[in-house]
Amino acid sequence: MQRIMLRRALYSALFAGLTAGLTACGGGGGASGSSGSAPLSTQRMPLVLSDASSDDWACVGVKVLSIALVPQGGGTAVTVWSAPSPAPYVNLEQLDQLGEILGNVTVPDGTYSGAVLTIGANPGDVLLTVAANPSSGFPLAAGTQVPADQIQIQGASGASGDMSVPVAINFSEPLVVSGSSNAALDIEFDLGHPAFIVGQTPPAAAGATVWAVDFTGPVRRLGVHDLTRLVLRHTYGRVTAVGASSLTILKEFPVLPASNPETGVQSTQSLTILADGVNGTIVYDLDAGSRSVLKSFSGESSLNGKYVRIAARYQADGTLVAVRVWASSEFAKVWLSPEGHVLNVNAATDVIAVTNEDGVAVPVSVNAATQFFFRTPQDAQADATPIGTGTGFLASQQLVRGFKVHVSAVDPLAAPLIAQSIDIETAAFGGHISNATGTGFTYTSDYVAPNDNYTLTLDYLAASAANGYDDSGSAIQGFKWWDFTYPTQLNFGSDAIAQFMSTTDGAVDFGGTLGTLNAFGVSRAIWGDGTSDGSSGWFLRDAVLVPTPVPLGTVAQAYADNAFTMNVVGGSQPVTVEVSTTPGSATLVYQIARNNGIVTITALDITSANGLSAMTAGLSAGAIVKVYGVPSAPVPPVPSGTLQAYVLAFYSGTMPSM
Repeated sequence: MQRIMLRRALYSALFAGLTAGLTACGGGGGASGSSGSAPLSTQRMPLVLSDASSDDWACVGVKVLSIALVPQGGGTAVTVWSAPSPAPYVNLEQLDQLGEILGNVTVPDGTYSGAVLTIGANPGDVLLTVAANPSSGFPLAAGTQVPADQIQIQGASGASGDMSVPVAINFSEPLVVSGSSNAALDIEFDLGHPAFIVGQTPPAAAGATVWAVDFTGPVRRLGVHDLTRLVLRHTYGRVTAVGASSLTILKEFPVLPASNPETGVQSTQSLTILADGVNGTIVYDLDAGSRSVLKSFSGESSLNGKYVRIAARYQADGTLVAVRVWASSEFAKVWLSPEGHVLNVNAATDVIAVTNEDGVAVPVSVNAATQFFFRTPQDAQADATPIGTGTGFLASQQLVRGFKVHVSAVDPLAAPLIAQSIDIETAAFGGHISNATGTGFTYTSDYVAPNDNYTLTLDYLAASAANGYDDSGSAIQGFKWWDFTYPTQLNFGSDAIAQFMSTTDGAVDFGGTLGTLNAFGVSRAIWGDGTSDGSSGWFLRDAVLVPTPVPLGTVAQAYADNAFTMNVVGGSQPVTVEVSTTPGSATLVYQIARNNGIVTITALDITSANGLSAMTAGLSAGAIVKVYGVPSAPVPPVPSGTLQAYVLAFYSGTMPSM
């Protein structure tokens, strides 16, 4: 069974030389408009930001200045959220399939067809910091903070010091806000979009690498069909009131780049977060070094005025419930437990490395008392129950590179840090796919550092297990998969696994030292839910066939009849690249021009005559080209196989370094 689905991926596996990344931020705000008349009725609506991730970036930050909703049928856009002043950053690299709560905002009743985000575009309004271990061939060293003058924001307008970019989002289905709609808005910045951040590295004599940031296309609304399944990033704030059943906080955003000691930027957005009256909320007092489980906050007046970090979940009615709370009189203490992607797991020494927002790998020791949690907001008991304790969790490879975690230390000021608990926010596996059977398949990771790699065979989610929704809002059960490339269809149901086995059989052979490139994918996993007997362990919810990265190359035989051939560095024979011009599944084509140090990204619509003509002229013999595509098995008379191109870019002006 198949349904059309938007193209997306868990990691930005696109463009090592065209690497994607980004961040957003927020503060307080409410509904406003220019009409001057008060709406008849308003509702409180959850507003969150989310994102995919990139192995190459530790911090990608932008300033979202405001968010406005566009009424269906026309009318003045209604501003529902505004950033505090000064506007802070939020690192979207930390939002790997997570939601950053901007707030429960006030929205007038109505139907909205889109939104307009206003994003800061002054020099320094976008931050880029390279990860501690970027991919092979990445043009910058680990931990590098890209200078502001090497970041070019496309479409910026306004006076110096007050520049911004308006980003229009058209909703695929209307957002209905009413007393009975229980609406929520999740705005996603897609790091997997190939033209989001484009790095153009010329030969040494022609200048430094320039990073062009283009907000057109990568920002969209992500459907929220079940608010209770939305995994939220830990929320920072300062407690302003303590009730028997709830805490009220003013949301705070950490300063970026991180200061020493870290401080917060206070917003005017107030959040009320309930205690878990059934399972209990775990409260860690970081000043006293104590831990307690509370079913109410009665008698906890000492929390008033303290800084807190809260792991929370949404209820179906839009209220927030605290799963765990960390409290201190110092903001730095609630901040100093590292949050980021797991970079390395050393089971021999019981030490893991977690990348922080400065691109630094923070070593964290695991001991016999360390508890591991997997965020499962739709199941309150599971969300509050550890899935493992102690060093054996590492020895059995239940934690691997690529997981997104938030560590809480026994003493956040100690060196080295000892983990009290580790929240696994997303469990992601990826790499080359092999040995696909009716019960599971093998992932072989492909990181630069050999000791980061793993080869693991994982089972599919049980056919009867709930697994999200399709774009129409219909519930899905069992394993699902899709091409991040094309044909852009979600595959699920009784024949999904058989189709997956057939599709992942492909390979393409460039010969030489590069050799054969197999199918490449990424997956989200869930703890348990793989069998009816409640077995523990990781089970694959999905698989995304990500375009296999191909080195920068040159056109060998010019484009004609929907194909061209290319040679690549390290290869000994050309490979055929197939290009689709079919509307709805056309290859994404970009012309990247660098002239006088300025990089311009032009998207070409190759379903039109003008776009096709421009691409044909650009793909002449000898042109430098970058291709990402899914390999297809060799079919005579093409013994090397072919690449079905999802995205390709060709260059003009100053050429990139080969």
